[in-house]
Amino acid sequence: AKVLTFMHTNDHFFLNLSMPASKCTVDAAAGIEGSSVITTMARNGTDFGIRISGLGDQWFTAPATMVDGLYLPGYRAEDAAPDIGDSVITETVGIGGFAMAAAPAIVKFVGGTPKDAINFTLSMYEITLAENNTYQLPALDFRGTPTGIDLVKIIETGILPAVNTGIAHKEPGIGMVGAGLVKPPEKCFQDAMEAFVERYAD
Repeated sequence: AKVLTFMHTNDHFFLNLSMPASKCTVDAAAGIEGSSVITTMARNGTDFGIRISGLGDQWFTAPATMVDGLYLPGYRAEDAAPDIGDSVITETVGIGGFAMAAAPAIVKFVGGTPKDAINFTLSMYEITLAENNTYQLPALDFRGTPTGIDLVKIIETGILPAVNTGIAHKEPGIGMVGAGLVKPPEKCFQDAMEAFVERYAD
């Protein structure tokens, strides 16, 4: 009973299920010749990296950026580490920040307004190839979440993936000090596009 109570009262527990599920899902799109779908986004507090389906296991990295968000009492931006965490795999598969329209109340946690949450999701349709017929958004008339991030569309539109995330303290051992929204570094996508063109231009 204590375990179930913990799972029910900890809003972040579901990440322990959604992250591996997202990884298993997006791995099915990896290694497809000629595909410009992004199959991995990851960050470690130092670098942010991506992998592209048609470019195999090659990583494209750039320095991690800072999160723009809200802080827990007693903390401020000067306490924050650069973007870190595993949850960006959920955005890679089309949930997380891509599905903010389904949870407008999250803006009380990460900042912004309910309208912003809907607009973030709408903008993600501009850089994806499909809509998920399982993850549907009532606020958008049950439209499927934007799925299949396309490297080419990111370069063409200049729109970066929307990522919501926790903010970790820059000193080890303190843990989470806030939450917010972060933009991945553009250089990852630019470098990946150059490599993609070099491989498939002919």
